Amino acid sequence: MSGYCAFAKDHPWHGPYHDTEYGFPSRDEAVLFERLILEINQAGLSWLTVLKKRDAFRAAYAGFEVDRVADFDGADEARLMADVGIIRNRLKIKAAIHNARVIQGLRASHGGFANWLDAHHPMDKAAWVKLFKKTFRFTGGEIVGEFLLSLGYLPHAHAPECPIHAQAIAAGAPWAKV
Repeated sequence: MSGYCAFAKDHPWHGPYHDTEYGFPSRDEAVLFERLILEINQAGLSWLTVLKKRDAFRAAYAGFEVDRVADFDGADEARLMADVGIIRNRLKIKAAIHNARVIQGLRASHGGFANWLDAHHPMDKAAWVKLFKKTFRFTGGEIVGEFLLSLGYLPHAHAPECPIHAQAIAAGAPWAKV
């Protein structure tokens, strides 16, 4: 086994995420929004840092409820900047709020975030990055790539010999349906 699969094996933080979430599809808007926020916040930091702060992110960002985050205002931004439990980066905080509003718009245009992803699948990573940069804030190549890998829209989240690889495919990973 190589890459994240070998690294995550038996790790107290990476292991559970690898075994039950990474590469598995979801249609749940809160899950999709959470992954986007977490990937944005990982930029420049380790994934372990983000995983350890995940519960604090969930509390700070209203359980990743898109409508609640879309309603955040200046007072909420100040609250988030003061929250030592999360990554306090003004650009990342503003991106989360902006992106929640974008997701609200995707409901009207596509029936939701998951449908928007499906409407553009399959695409290669470069095309996805271009689309995300046009649509969302703070979504560079690594952020978009990891977001899509984490939800099964791009292949190679797991090494083929990893037992989780087959489970992600059986769960309906979109890349495997092409």
